[in-house]
Amino acid sequence: MLDTLAHALRTAPDRPAVLGTTRTGAVRVRATCGELTDLAGRYAAALHARGITRGGTVGVAVRPGPRALAVLLAVHRLGARAAVLDPGAGPDVLRARLALARPDLVLADSAAQAVAGWARPLARRAGLDLPALGALGPVATVGPRLPGCAAAVDAGVRAVVPPPAVDEDGDAVIVFTSGTTARPRAVVHTRSSLAAGMATVAGLVRVAAGRPVLGGTFFVLVPSLAGGAPVALPARSPRVLARQLRRLGPQATYLTPPQLRGLLAEGARFSGRVWTGSAPASAGLLTRVKQAGAEEAWGVYALTELFPAAAVEQADKAAFTGGGDLVGAPLPGVTARTDTSGELLLSGPAARDRCLGEDPDPWVATGDRAHLDGGRIVLRGRLKDMVLRHAENIYPGLYEPALHVPGVELALLVGVPAEDGDERLVAVVQPGRDADVAALRAALNGPLERMGSARPDAVLLADIPLSGRSRKPDRAATARLAAARLARGGRG
Repeated sequence: MLDTLAHALRTAPDRPAVLGTTRTGAVRVRATCGELTDLAGRYAAALHARGITRGGTVGVAVRPGPRALAVLLAVHRLGARAAVLDPGAGPDVLRARLALARPDLVLADSAAQAVAGWARPLARRAGLDLPALGALGPVATVGPRLPGCAAAVDAGVRAVVPPPAVDEDGDAVIVFTSGTTARPRAVVHTRSSLAAGMATVAGLVRVAAGRPVLGGTFFVLVPSLAGGAPVALPARSPRVLARQLRRLGPQATYLTPPQLRGLLAEGARFSGRVWTGSAPASAGLLTRVKQAGAEEAWGVYALTELFPAAAVEQADKAAFTGGGDLVGAPLPGVTARTDTSGELLLSGPAARDRCLGEDPDPWVATGDRAHLDGGRIVLRGRLKDMVLRHAENIYPGLYEPALHVPGVELALLVGVPAEDGDERLVAVVQPGRDADVAALRAALNGPLERMGSARPDAVLLADIPLSGRSRKPDRAATARLAAARLARGGRG
């Protein structure tokens, strides 16, 4: 699919490719197909000149947009793999993850370098925190360079000709998911598994050439651009995004459930087909989207390990009366089954090859309890401890150890359902018997700041319920306790 995209970009250099918006919602062209082609070629030459070859690893800390896409195209051309860096993971977690991936080079835009440097105090307020990037490996700047940033990736190497594109399978991307700071966990997709996932998206969405698509993920950008459709990156503000929708009239829209809820609160109107994923999408939410003008409203069930896995349209989801959450039939090529514990297992060409440092495994253990209803997947709750907040996966095991400061006996991070269908992340901390509560709260400030976007919405001091013969902390009971305390307006 990436090779198809590269060919499509070359054959129509003047066609708009990536679109943005002004505050009024007016459409502006951020990059044409030709500009993307030139940028990807320049980055490929620069990376080649810096010694990046087939099998190499490039860390990528670049905001979504034309430059990020050009970087990924350049890495793909060289047969290297991209390790995606998340500035919201917190410096301790990110440092551990990069120690596992061991990038040959870290590419970062000026914003990412500012987050890791002079703007760190300000960035922390926005839930962003990076360690000093230079400690992770050699760093080069993508895009405009500000004072204090590393040298531009293509500085002094503009005349270098990139080698012929690699045309064989191999590792393509590393995406970090769960694990701990001691044992990070990273999903490795190959070029073939990425291609299979994007081909599934293309068959699902069925874009028409020339008509815009609204969405910002890699799995939206690549199939849409390869099919000749320009892609508009969604505005961050719900109010501006509503204006963007009205001006753009997209044939297809892919947004997360929180984005859809924000749009509906602004009275936005939809057009064409709307897709949503990254977090559970209720029948009620899909129904409201269709009532707001969408021709179809789809919920997509996807995992980092296999994207996409299943999809369901609003009419089918609303008609389902059984117990659990209907997420639809497995998409073409996807095989689904459950094991003896009821955990959903998935396999198919789009499944990740392996986790970094582990052997390949054809089956993806989803961590979700499920059953199959006439071949359709019905979820029945998560086996994992993962909390979903604002369409972001938060793994408590990454952050709980840091909460065990002096005076803390136990600490858990749990999800509590919110009124809008999302979850609130709550830290429940059990003080030691003689702990100084004021000193304990002060000691927690440092670890909480380093949690980045995983910082909890509330911190409660309480005895954590225990269960079983081993008297392990009971997460479900702790979540119920947190919900009751928050309902009463509890704080400490």
